[in-house]
Amino acid sequence: MADGEHFDVVVVGGGLAGLSCAWEAAKAGRAVAVFERGEEPGAKNVSGGRLYLGPLRGLLPDEWNDAPLERPVARETLTLVSGGGAVSFDLRSDKLRDPAAASHTVLRAKLDRWLGEKAAEAGAMVVPGARVDGLLRTNGTVTGVRLGDETIEAALVVLADGAVSRVALDDQAPPPPSPAHVALGVKELVTLDPGRLEDRFGLEPGQGAARLALGDFTRGVPGGGFLYTNRDSVSVGVVLRLDGLAAAGPQGPESHALLDAFRAVPEVARLLAGGETTEYSAHLVPERSVDQLPPRSAPGLLVAGDAAGLVINHGFTVRGMDLALASGVLAGRAAAGDPAAAPAAYEAALAKSFVLRDLRAARRSQAFLARDRLYGHYPRVVTELFEELFRFGPDGKGRVARPAWKALRKGVLNWRGLRDLWAARKL
Repeated sequence: MADGEHFDVVVVGGGLAGLSCAWEAAKAGRAVAVFERGEEPGAKNVSGGRLYLGPLRGLLPDEWNDAPLERPVARETLTLVSGGGAVSFDLRSDKLRDPAAASHTVLRAKLDRWLGEKAAEAGAMVVPGARVDGLLRTNGTVTGVRLGDETIEAALVVLADGAVSRVALDDQAPPPPSPAHVALGVKELVTLDPGRLEDRFGLEPGQGAARLALGDFTRGVPGGGFLYTNRDSVSVGVVLRLDGLAAAGPQGPESHALLDAFRAVPEVARLLAGGETTEYSAHLVPERSVDQLPPRSAPGLLVAGDAAGLVINHGFTVRGMDLALASGVLAGRAAAGDPAAAPAAYEAALAKSFVLRDLRAARRSQAFLARDRLYGHYPRVVTELFEELFRFGPDGKGRVARPAWKALRKGVLNWRGLRDLWAARKL
């Protein structure tokens, strides 16, 4: 690639946001280059997660019917863990299988590779092993990127290089988030025979499950654990707030130890027994409210996906991939028009989409999820309540409601519990 070569659109980052942008812009006839640090798209996204396709209806092309998705989620489970006990709330419903609102587990290495191939087929130049070090500017407008000593000119640059962008170290680009607005995701991929997997998770052939967990396995650090079933493996991991890990100090738990603690929970260990860990990874996840998001555009520049902080964590579910794809598609459509008008067009499209609407609706989630009682106190109260309900000693039980009411009054119906409920009403 020659120094000073010019493209209509340069995309920094070969993840879901960057590749969907490149695909959309290339289909419109724009000359597009994608610069990805990894050896190929998906090389730095090894474990996987969950993709909600319902909000993306009408945005994604028909080719998505052939995307390498793993399993449609037909079973949802939320587990509260305390000590040696666990209480799970389980949902099986035909509505989970409704194509209009379905979600699927995915392995990013497979999905990103497929999306990179689609972008290339549409005409985009996907360049792996290319590290962008900064932006070029002319009179305040972004006019290209720097790769080491090489410069690449562009009518429009799209940043889609993750929660903590190398390019964002440029003092005029979106700044990196503070530890209070970032979580660390630590994941492993555990292989299991499909039949054994379906038997353990109680699934019909081809169906998938998603399990999220809160409890004392995070040792007071705000965060939780997850299990997603793939075709012949399980993605297992924890997501932990960076400020919580920092507050624990040098003597506090390390992230890999908390993943081990989650895997040691009897409910989890039983599901993974006999499986082989084949992949391990860690990555940063933005956790900002809509009021704390970095700028999404500037003259000659669009920002999409994690780089724009587009992630929603409700506690019982985490969304990022659908927002990344949507923002990437909308950025690609804006890039297909006049470059000078692209920032305004992109902002207007985001404002009309589910992306900003859902982010605004979830604006209080992060503050609520910082409450430490969610990870120790309430799992303990719920576990003790159910233990009391189902235990019958030598003296019998007496009135069932009395111990239940006592546990609720002591653990929930007090001024701190009512304050938490009052805060939860706005979620």
